[in-house]
Amino acid sequence: MSFEVLINPILRQAGQATLQHFRAPLDIENKAGPGAFDPVTQADKLAESIIRDGLAEKFPTHSILGEEFGGEIGDGWTWIIDPIDGTRSFMSGMLHWGVLLGLYEDGVPRFGAMYQPFTDELFWGDNASAHYQRGDESRVLKVSPCEGLAQATLAATGPEMFSSDELPRFNAVLNAARQVRFGGDCYLYSLIAMGQIDIGVESSLQPYDIAALIPIIQGAGGVVTNWEGGSASLGGQVVAAGDRRVHDAALELLRG
Repeated sequence: MSFEVLINPILRQAGQATLQHFRAPLDIENKAGPGAFDPVTQADKLAESIIRDGLAEKFPTHSILGEEFGGEIGDGWTWIIDPIDGTRSFMSGMLHWGVLLGLYEDGVPRFGAMYQPFTDELFWGDNASAHYQRGDESRVLKVSPCEGLAQATLAATGPEMFSSDELPRFNAVLNAARQVRFGGDCYLYSLIAMGQIDIGVESSLQPYDIAALIPIIQGAGGVVTNWEGGSASLGGQVVAAGDRRVHDAALELLRG
């Protein structure tokens, strides 16, 4: 039985539980403290609790790392949870958020899934293939070919993600691209796998922000690395593209 079959009910249960709080009054906490803003809501905590309980039942020997309740990436198998990736969008009533669940083996991404419960869209991949399901619609995901940045649609969550040193390098990619779309979080990466967006550039990511998305994009034929061309599995500076030509061109600019 595939991981998708096992975790699909868990993701859907967690995602549907968040909807009772979506576009409704929210209790919002700031995890960052004075001078910064890193929100968490009761929906984030509820979804992570549901996923943790489901994983503990199905995979009792596996480690778990979650954004809200912690843990660590252990030896062997580790599940990595972002119960609502895009909490700012969630609390604003926007649709660019999702429930993320990734699986690492000895620190290497092996499987990932993203579920957007409001639109009932499920994306999943295992580095070798990637898939999409919405209602009765089901299809294999493939990235789109793109000759270079001049033909590319670039996406990023927002310019505030980048430090004063990083922003000029990001702007170099932005100025080389055909167009840029801001906002998206996990949804923009899923659209790279679908072939709708050509490249995503981010910084300041945590492992739980990217863990589930790497196997989806790579399974669809794309490439995900850090800005130096190495592994993006621990987050930080990330660049993901459907076409390696676009990825390589962006790396040249991001390396400064």
